[in-house]
Amino acid sequence: MPTPEFILALREKVGTTRLWLSGATAVVVRDGTEGEEVLLVRRADNGEWTPVAGIVDPGEQPHLTAVREVAEEADVIAEVERLVWLTVSDVITYGNGDETQYIDHVFRCRWLSGVPYPADGEASEAAFFGVDAMPSMSPRHTEQVRVALADEPETRLG
Repeated sequence: MPTPEFILALREKVGTTRLWLSGATAVVVRDGTEGEEVLLVRRADNGEWTPVAGIVDPGEQPHLTAVREVAEEADVIAEVERLVWLTVSDVITYGNGDETQYIDHVFRCRWLSGVPYPADGEASEAAFFGVDAMPSMSPRHTEQVRVALADEPETRLG
């Protein structure tokens, strides 16, 4: 589902004005034959490789958003191990002029089952990559993966 209905309804009222939204990013990790592997998806809209991410629906718990998005986008079943980073994104301006900014909940998740593929059309590819063989990502997404793989005992703030 590209844009949630509640956002479309808001946009009818506020136009392109910046929306403050909650997001959830799932860095899904599994043990591979040569060490840890990370699930990444290639976004269909811009071709970038990223961890799975999505918008938290009204009333939804962010950790449940992460699990839901992994299932929807990559057809993988995962469980949240813990929140590793709570941060705020830069302002994002879309091609139509809409502006958003996210409070992003980055979760380290554990793969339970499933062979990744682009299940809902938001991604053109989905795959696990070895830690030393990941495709190029934006600095923000690279840092999300780095923080999740570090698996430090305390949640990083900011």
